[in-house]
Amino acid sequence: MSTIFISHTDCLNHITPENHPERVERLVSIMDSLSDLESPNLIRLDAPLCKESDIMRAHPKEYLDKIKQLNPTNGHISLDADTFMSTGSLSAAMRGVGGIIRAIDLVMDGKATNGFVATRPPGHHAEKATPMGFCLFGNVSIATKHILDHHQLSKVAIVDFDVHHGNGTQDILWDETRALFISSHQMPLYPGTGTEQETGAQNNIINLPLSPDSTGKEFRNIYERRVFPVLDEFSPDFILISAGFDAHTMDPLANLNLTEEDFSWITGCLCDLADKHCNGRVVSTLEGGYDLDALAKSVKKHLEVLLDRGCNV
Repeated sequence: MSTIFISHTDCLNHITPENHPERVERLVSIMDSLSDLESPNLIRLDAPLCKESDIMRAHPKEYLDKIKQLNPTNGHISLDADTFMSTGSLSAAMRGVGGIIRAIDLVMDGKATNGFVATRPPGHHAEKATPMGFCLFGNVSIATKHILDHHQLSKVAIVDFDVHHGNGTQDILWDETRALFISSHQMPLYPGTGTEQETGAQNNIINLPLSPDSTGKEFRNIYERRVFPVLDEFSPDFILISAGFDAHTMDPLANLNLTEEDFSWITGCLCDLADKHCNGRVVSTLEGGYDLDALAKSVKKHLEVLLDRGCNV
């Protein structure tokens, strides 16, 4: 079997202000690091534009209309202190949604075991009707709804190891009984949500705050004790990963101390659970990561594990 890698050059046209951490160079550094990764089992594809109906699985039509109306004809505009749109942002965001849907469809059709989607802007901070935290659309939330409603699977697990809490994913999936959302993140830190008391309408959300300066040892320990047993019991039909690499020790926006090897480890463990419960079905999508070298190395390790595991299913 194969691993799908999906991206698109439109995602280079989402232009943010000078010195903004979520910048074009993030994707350039990733593509450069993967240029020598060759395998007959790695399939590189372009992300299609999603349909508007895809976005409306997670966001109301009024919100989509607002984002479309705000899309500037030149320069860039500010949606909040952190979140910007330029002339290419809407297309880039729709490629992000289209990319993860394409990866899911290929996995569901048996064309691949797993996949990774490298697009920007990221998605896990976008709430039902609020763009924030660099994000416009809830990519992984939309993907969850697509799996459940279009492919009619019963249970989807989402694991978010970005250093920032996935408040948007939590907001959109708060009362979705068919989804289990698990987020590990530094606390205190933006966006200020993600306490252990936030458990969803049906106890379908698990938040695992990590103290500043936590290391890979604490990260691995909390997953072994609190995450893997719950995922085992939930027995998902599909696993989605919000793959943020800003918990890396070199990242400038946070204070956790993970390394590329920790991201490789968590990827392998989630693939183990996918092998056990859902025929290896895993699709991962890029979230944060703002030190260019750390991001590139971490993504490469992440994709190498997916590729290795995809070949062995």
